[in-house]
Amino acid sequence: MNFNTISVIGLGYIGLPTAAVIASRRKQVIGVDINQHAVDTINRGDIHIVEPELDIIVHAAVKEGYLRATTEPEPADAFLIAVPTPFKAENGNDHVPDLSYIEAASRTIAPVLKKGDLVILESTSPVGATEQMAAWLAEARPDLTFPQTHGDDSNIRVAHCPERVLPGHVVRELVENDRVIGGMTAKCSEAATALYKIFVEGECITTTARTAEMAKLTENSFRDVNIAFANELSIICDKIDISVWELIRLANRHPRVNILQPGPGVGGHCIAVDPWFIVSETPEEARLIRTAREVNDGKPQWVIDKVKEVVGKILVESPNRTENDITVACFGLAFKADIDDLRESPALKIATIIKKLHPGKVLLVEPNIGREDSDYNLTDMYEAISQADVVIVLVDHKQFKEEKTRKMMKNVSYVIDTRGMLEG
Repeated sequence: MNFNTISVIGLGYIGLPTAAVIASRRKQVIGVDINQHAVDTINRGDIHIVEPELDIIVHAAVKEGYLRATTEPEPADAFLIAVPTPFKAENGNDHVPDLSYIEAASRTIAPVLKKGDLVILESTSPVGATEQMAAWLAEARPDLTFPQTHGDDSNIRVAHCPERVLPGHVVRELVENDRVIGGMTAKCSEAATALYKIFVEGECITTTARTAEMAKLTENSFRDVNIAFANELSIICDKIDISVWELIRLANRHPRVNILQPGPGVGGHCIAVDPWFIVSETPEEARLIRTAREVNDGKPQWVIDKVKEVVGKILVESPNRTENDITVACFGLAFKADIDDLRESPALKIATIIKKLHPGKVLLVEPNIGREDSDYNLTDMYEAISQADVVIVLVDHKQFKEEKTRKMMKNVSYVIDTRGMLEG
């Protein structure tokens, strides 16, 4: 099966690396995004996100003429949809899957579809989203046939293939990781597999669209449950005056125990979101998954309460001071180390709330976002340490782990280390 031109809809943290990697295989790739700034940046051969190695690949692909970006879809042989799937509030439920971006992308590409095209949904989605996407496409193009009505004889092939990559390692993992490919029919799976074999060195395993959707949700719910266990342990250990970091190190010496590390919560576009898709579909059955989400969603408030407790201690120790005299520095805003991604970030949530609640100076440090490009009035980390009465380590960026930084932090009156970065 020939794919001479491939279109990627959505040029964010997944779409752009995917487009770039395919283009690096000397395939014509058209990237589509509603963000004019992103489109212009890519067409200059630059990138608008932080991801190791990506800048080199994009620059080469654009320069050699294999990758270009636009705001309007154009005809192609295959379309990969990689748009957000956030939540919306509905009937008192704040975690209802919002498929409006997928619908918009579907209706946008529908006019340029032709017989023989392949449409793949890569967006992490609730079970049934691929079928819904196919329904939107069929509604917009009644002159074409789709798998839900014509099976293997359909004009258009439709499949789901969720991304399974780690921010900071996206380029490598797009190539090396196995892919779960769920076609709406066997022919759909076959077509999608042929596309991914252009750049995937891992195994392509085929299944149904629904199973592929559920596989991604299951992977991230499993991780969420394990993180919730670590986060709950950290709260318990704090109450009974035990170092959770030492405890986990000791427990993990057991040959069949591998407890993860606690933190200020769980963020990102996957683990903090995907479990709710399962809960939304099966609220009565997903009891453990719901509880894990509630534990992790509650951790930022626990960190905020620790900050209030520490500020109270300072006021007791120094009766002549007020809250206005106390400077708090929040180290890290991204949802994990060494990236600039703020999506669903517990660190950003904590910093934002502290900035609202604390009447004194609150300094924000995020070395992976340019201070001149940020909306958060960022402070240099050494300057923040020198001014701070309280430092909150929210993300363990490599810059914070440097010996000079660690030594300076140890001279601060109070450090709330949510990542165990200063242990030992």
